[in-house]
Amino acid sequence: MTLPTPGLTAMAVEIREAPEALARFFEREQPALDAAAAKLAARDPRVIITCARGSSDNAAAYFKYLTEIVMGVPVASIGPSIASLYAAPLRLMDGVIVAVSQSGKSPDIVALQAHARAAGALAVAIVNQTASPLAEGADAVLPLHAGEERSVAATKSFLSSAAILAALVAEWRGDAALKAAVRALPEAFATALAADWSELLPVLTAAPSAYIIGRGPALPVAAEAALKLKETAMLHAEAFSGAEVMHGPLQLVDQGFPIVAFRPQDAAFEAMGDAVARLRAAGGRVFVAEAGSRQPGRLPFTPSLHPLLDPLVMAVSFYALAEQVARARGQDPDRPSRLKKVTETV
Repeated sequence: MTLPTPGLTAMAVEIREAPEALARFFEREQPALDAAAAKLAARDPRVIITCARGSSDNAAAYFKYLTEIVMGVPVASIGPSIASLYAAPLRLMDGVIVAVSQSGKSPDIVALQAHARAAGALAVAIVNQTASPLAEGADAVLPLHAGEERSVAATKSFLSSAAILAALVAEWRGDAALKAAVRALPEAFATALAADWSELLPVLTAAPSAYIIGRGPALPVAAEAALKLKETAMLHAEAFSGAEVMHGPLQLVDQGFPIVAFRPQDAAFEAMGDAVARLRAAGGRVFVAEAGSRQPGRLPFTPSLHPLLDPLVMAVSFYALAEQVARARGQDPDRPSRLKKVTETV
């Protein structure tokens, strides 16, 4: 069991363990990754469904964008209650279900996987606990090897889940550049730990509310960032697409309203730049995670080897900031008062 470093929260320690956790997966599970990718290639699915909750669902949503962009295969998140409460019939012959869970124990997640498999789907499970019902009921298992997470806030397990799913897409596609970039993520994560986002600290500490925005694969990371502010800092934060925020949510942006934008240099780069400009014109105080020289409002970021992976690197720096915001607001990020580590729902 990893013990917290004196003076650090468990959340801070676990964020710093993320590079090692991901490297451990690649050291131990390349054969399992190859086998899972081969099963996907053999299945050649027309549709993939995902099953997860909380941070794991954000990792699954990241997988959705990568799969749709890289493979052209539509991916949909299915509510677990479709199986656990409604017992609705599914038509998934030749389909795939990807379930993501730290514990692999939540009854509704396990039920949907079993339901989908009975309907003809190939089941792929990404879990931290391989001795779990979810792992035992899957056709292919990718263990996180993240180690124990003592903090209620999932950090290294989210990063490992999302990165492993990216590795699965890269292997399935046979994309050499993407495979090499995923393999280099542990080093990119380590670099991101040193990024100084302290300019944002006093703004979020004092804020009653905030927006986090992104496009494409950055949108699920924005959702994960907003979730972390809610659960650790008791700060109301909402995630929006850089396009969707221009509709109803724009009405709430007044002078000084804090907004964090994730802006990797992918196909959405220019569109996100336009969104940032419009939000600033509306009075928002916008901080942008992007590559470039240091300047006010720009959160320092060193790109990975592939723009589709850059949102995960940004998440590392944001996690470190969120832990600081929680403490600055008088909260214990390891033990939110109304939450527990494993939530089992039906």
